Amino acid sequence: MSRVTARRRMRRITPAGEITRPDSLAVEEPLEIRVNGQSLTVTMRTPGSDIDLVHGFLLAENVIASADEVVSARYCAGTDDQGRNTYNVLDVQLRHAAAVPARKVLTTGACGLCGRTALDQVHTSTAYPLTGTGPVVPPEVLAGLPETLRAEQSVFDATGGLHAAGLFTPAGGMVCVREDIGRHNAVDKVVGWALREHRVPLHDLLLVVSGRASFELVQKAVLAGIPLLAAVSAPSSLAVDLAVESGLTLVGFLRGETMNIYAGEHRVLATDEQRREPLRTPTTRPAR
Repeated sequence: MSRVTARRRMRRITPAGEITRPDSLAVEEPLEIRVNGQSLTVTMRTPGSDIDLVHGFLLAENVIASADEVVSARYCAGTDDQGRNTYNVLDVQLRHAAAVPARKVLTTGACGLCGRTALDQVHTSTAYPLTGTGPVVPPEVLAGLPETLRAEQSVFDATGGLHAAGLFTPAGGMVCVREDIGRHNAVDKVVGWALREHRVPLHDLLLVVSGRASFELVQKAVLAGIPLLAAVSAPSSLAVDLAVESGLTLVGFLRGETMNIYAGEHRVLATDEQRREPLRTPTTRPAR
């Protein structure tokens, strides 16, 4: 079995008949994250780029602000029923043991924090606050990024079951792309890669994600100093609130040449022709 895909029996029903055959699925396995030998959390992820994932996760949890705070990151002896290493336990040794939080915060919709409390906590915890400046991106560049991201999703091609996150330059150049069964893990993987490459804060890059833009993804972008987050689907209300208050440019429904800008519109530069074109309100069809 591959570390990222697995084969399972499947019965397929179509108008032309039925067929039973193996199908390729995305692997989902637990990863226990330990800090200085102490268990911090367990996250479900697709194996691969685990060390990047953990670096990005610890940055988003405000445990570390740079890769220099990490002494080592290594797999522990987590084993299956046959005694083989599962590579599902990873221990990170930090220089400062006091940095380990007593509990995980701001990472799930069920963490007990919401609304104003969540927004304020992100503002006070970020080491890389966004300013009103930053890259200005033409809409035509943004329009091409989902296709570029999709072209790099090799495991999605095999399984149809993974999200992706990508870091891009304002000119549309691809810097890093990662896949995972969880969109938040995919973001942690690209941010963790950037952290290990000493590129954080990411004030000069854009983040593009498949799926929707949740509060959690906006939070991760803000904490990494990313000025623009674009998603192919919808944002949540709290995601927009956090983007507005943090100075992040948030783009949703990025599909083809259309997109919705919910916050930080000054970083998306329309052409002179687009600015001159009046907005047309769709007509409502009469009820039948």
